Amino acid sequence: PIMGEATVSETPTLKRATVLTSSLISISYSIRVFTAKWSLIRVKLDDLFSHLGAIENCEPIENLSLSIAVEAVLATLEDCQELANRCLRSSYSGKLLMQSDLDVLSSKLDGCVRSLSEIYSAGLLKQNNALIVSKPNFSASKEDVKFYAGDILSRLKIGSNEMKKQALISLNESIQEDERYAKLALEIEGFIGVLVNFLDSSDSEIQEEAAKSVSVVSVSNSGKNVLISAGIISPLIRILESSSSSSKSETKRYALRCLAYVTENSDNAWAVSSHGGVTSLLKICRESSLYGADLVCSSCLVLKNIVGVEEIKRFTVEEGAISDLITLAKSGNEDLQMCSLDLLQAIAYRDESVRKAIKSQGGIQILLEILDPKSYAASTKAREVALKSIASTFISDIQLMNSHHPFMDYILHYLQRGDVSIQEPALKCA
Repeated sequence: PIMGEATVSETPTLKRATVLTSSLISISYSIRVFTAKWSLIRVKLDDLFSHLGAIENCEPIENLSLSIAVEAVLATLEDCQELANRCLRSSYSGKLLMQSDLDVLSSKLDGCVRSLSEIYSAGLLKQNNALIVSKPNFSASKEDVKFYAGDILSRLKIGSNEMKKQALISLNESIQEDERYAKLALEIEGFIGVLVNFLDSSDSEIQEEAAKSVSVVSVSNSGKNVLISAGIISPLIRILESSSSSSKSETKRYALRCLAYVTENSDNAWAVSSHGGVTSLLKICRESSLYGADLVCSSCLVLKNIVGVEEIKRFTVEEGAISDLITLAKSGNEDLQMCSLDLLQAIAYRDESVRKAIKSQGGIQILLEILDPKSYAASTKAREVALKSIASTFISDIQLMNSHHPFMDYILHYLQRGDVSIQEPALKCA
């Protein structure tokens, strides 16, 4: 019925549309033909369900355009139901005709979502705060937790920017307090895709909260896989390439943390490289005074994860990584010394040409300066990393080092007076 007698959020049409959408989502899992097309339709139905739920949660209003949009949604859903039944029974006249019908349906669903979203975004609807779901306590059932997670997803999909921001804050609080929320974010279809899309948001607060969310989700193996499938790499690299303003530093930190997790094995190394990641990461290392030690060390960790791929290592070296890392090792900052030496060691592993390049650019000299017991510019941890680098990469150059420096005197000093952590690598160099 056209509005006038009842408000939109009170009409049976809206309720029917909501119930039918939920039913069709369930039915779609049972369809065994045109599975790729039905999988896409299911994602769109899920999106539509979130929009319809958001409208139900709004204060009742009389609005003709919304009423017409809901009527169009119901008509499209009835078409969807007819096609679903025909696919379930395999009672269609031809594959090409059914494929065409499903493509038309998919486009109609896009139009439905777009219409509802435009009405919502225009500010014609007001959220009924009384209907915002309260966060379940820690002892709540999985069903209650899932319902709350679904409510967050609805607000992320259709809410105003402020509502999206608050929903992301709620999500981040929840996934840090209760691991069930992170698992549900992976299980609920479309949830991770929404978070990944927010990484390109023009609203810096939404972007930061989304980056925080994916950095937590990326810790688990299942999380890594879902994030990669959702195309996480490209928007993360774009965050690194964005301005270096202080307001972006936290977002970059979360982005680098996520990249570090998803590149823990080399499977995703090429994805990082192909999106310009190596250049972006080296830029952060090169401009350490602008970005700070925390971001530089995180960048070094991601680079360490991906230089195991020979071609990427070669490109990293060609881009000037050795010179940049030696500069960081000279800095006197403990964190920068450790992460740069650790990455140099990874790049030089079993690679004579890289080892020679490090030597020719003063790498051994820096290691010896760090090891000098009289030097106050190096910490015990930095010296430990330097000794490990010599033991693994420059063991054949010890005679050369001893001819120009009292290298063996340094080793004896650490064996006699050093901490246990430094004695072991010192012994390997003896």
